[in-house]
Amino acid sequence: MGNGNQDLLALIGRVLLALMFVLEGVSKIGGFNDTVGYISSRGLPLPTVLAGAAIAVEIGAGAALIVGYRTRWAALVLALFTLLVSVLFHNFWAVPAGQRMVEYLMFMKNIAVAGGMFVLVAFGAGRWSLDGRAGK
Repeated sequence: MGNGNQDLLALIGRVLLALMFVLEGVSKIGGFNDTVGYISSRGLPLPTVLAGAAIAVEIGAGAALIVGYRTRWAALVLALFTLLVSVLFHNFWAVPAGQRMVEYLMFMKNIAVAGGMFVLVAFGAGRWSLDGRAGK
């Protein structure tokens, strides 16, 4: 594949990976109390602080990925965030059998997204990005 195709595909990949995070962050703002309640239901401390932090990570790092700004750092943050969320909120191994398949699918989706983030950490954003323009 030529460089033009690689740059286009890198841009599309970044946007598609980031879209999930940005949309989730925005939805958490609109449903902030529900998000706090869900975090509380898992027994985590400081649910209001954690909800705010999740919003900041999802929107901030997601937006950075879309434009390709400090992509490697943004992708690393999102990869680690996604792995942590997977273990805390999609622990399919500890739920009743009737819920196991859905939680397993969510867990595996998140693992795949984290894998995509690690690819961005390794290879960067591509030339069609703010990082690419800055020569990073």
